[in-house]
Amino acid sequence: MRPRTLRTALATLTAGLVAAGCLTAAAPATAAAPATAQGRPPANACSPAVSLTGFTDALDKTTYDGAYVGNLSALAPDRRGSLAALSDRSSLFRLDARTLRPRGVVTLADESGAALDAEGLVADLPHSRLRSSGGTPTGTYLVSSETEPSVRRYSGTGELLGRLPVPDDLRTAPEGRGRANGSFEGLTLLPGGRTLLASMEYPLDGDPADLVRIQSWQRTRHGDFRLGAQYTYRTDPGLGVSEVTAAPDGRLLVLERGFTAGVGNTVRLQLADRPGRGTALHKRLLADLADCPALGATAKQPQPNPLLDNFEGMAVTGRSGGRLEVLVVSDDNQNAVQTTRFLRLRVRA
Repeated sequence: MRPRTLRTALATLTAGLVAAGCLTAAAPATAAAPATAQGRPPANACSPAVSLTGFTDALDKTTYDGAYVGNLSALAPDRRGSLAALSDRSSLFRLDARTLRPRGVVTLADESGAALDAEGLVADLPHSRLRSSGGTPTGTYLVSSETEPSVRRYSGTGELLGRLPVPDDLRTAPEGRGRANGSFEGLTLLPGGRTLLASMEYPLDGDPADLVRIQSWQRTRHGDFRLGAQYTYRTDPGLGVSEVTAAPDGRLLVLERGFTAGVGNTVRLQLADRPGRGTALHKRLLADLADCPALGATAKQPQPNPLLDNFEGMAVTGRSGGRLEVLVVSDDNQNAVQTTRFLRLRVRA
């Protein structure tokens, strides 16, 4: 989704967020992370913990099989050599993991056949111990929508298979305290496949302006999910959570994002605790992406760094030299001044 813009000063941030629905870019921050073993930052460093290995705009304003390849809000590693990419306009793409070229697309819909405001994605791959209630391997997609909000399960061909329970207080007002266009934005499955997490983008009505909720579900022996614990996460001032992705050790990579008209985007990569030890998840900054090298990138609107855009999707795609390979994608909102851009990052978590 498009992040909100600044109308109030930081001193009145809480009132501004409630009354005007605004979001501002946050104040500068410095990553506190170790350098390389030789004491030097990595090549193309964004911070001592994060480096940029490349970017591509090759899919910007393109189509595939009649579907617009944009509005991308989530990424998920799929079967070998393939990557799933979710459009918030209800298209689920299969991309070549190396070239990022589309290789397939299916359309998703809700129970009434209407399009979703789809924001989060998990490719729930088959596992010998994880089987559905019908006794067949899972191998499905879990998709969060911020309309209600909801988490639904789909087959690889786009067939709606079911829906997970959601706590009443997370529902969009007036049914609950969730904000329209600000609920389930991120979705991830912890290592082992037993715990699913969905992150809210913005605070619930009545919560502090920097506090967002992260809801968990626990997988049953039948392969479905029951409600689990709820966690809290504190964002940097003025930012919302646009994505959450589990690292191999169960800690969470969190993408925080904001936008100020005439200035541009703020995008920060954070590392949060593995859920399970207390309900408050603590974090440390890995990198402010404004500090990455531009590598020749250009922007269609003002940005603190021309590399920046409306980054929403993120996936861990592998390891290299003791670091995680992380792919990030922007949602262009089908807007002429925004770009569908992929960043390849190398992250020391």
